[in-house]
Amino acid sequence: MITGHVFIATSLDGFIARPDGDIGWLLERDDPAEDHGYTAFIADKDAIVMGRGSYEKIITMGEWAYDRPVVVLSRQLAGKPVPEALQGKVRFSEATPADAMAQLEAEGVRRVYVDGGQVVQSFLRDGLIADMVVTTVPVLIGTGRPLFGALPGDVSLKLESSHHFPSGLVQSSYRVLR
Repeated sequence: MITGHVFIATSLDGFIARPDGDIGWLLERDDPAEDHGYTAFIADKDAIVMGRGSYEKIITMGEWAYDRPVVVLSRQLAGKPVPEALQGKVRFSEATPADAMAQLEAEGVRRVYVDGGQVVQSFLRDGLIADMVVTTVPVLIGTGRPLFGALPGDVSLKLESSHHFPSGLVQSSYRVLR
């Protein structure tokens, strides 16, 4: 059975980016000497599903960072050609979260890294997230793009672990209860 997994950072007031998508506040706190666990997290993931906003931010950051297939869920990008440098690495889709997961499962994918605020929100609404690693950055940015949005009902979580880093980041791992 296919499962969705989240690894994401948020400001203390719950935002993943400023209203314009800027994540400078996050990059300023990134200490390369600290291992925040991303390498261990991604090691057992077969594919990545992200939204257009995440994709557009990542392509501005230099060389493509992913060595797994990436599906970008976007009505705006669906049907458009993938940039030549990313062909065979990225595909655009306007599938619903459930349809995207069904397509990936049919391709043999079992564990999916789900990234991007709106995509995480929609996967949570559809019950497609198994667990989440949320790293809280000790900064208040006041306004921006929230990690969590409206849900049709409560989503119960079980805290699996939590620890802090010398930089002040706090990372908590949650299992989504069904």
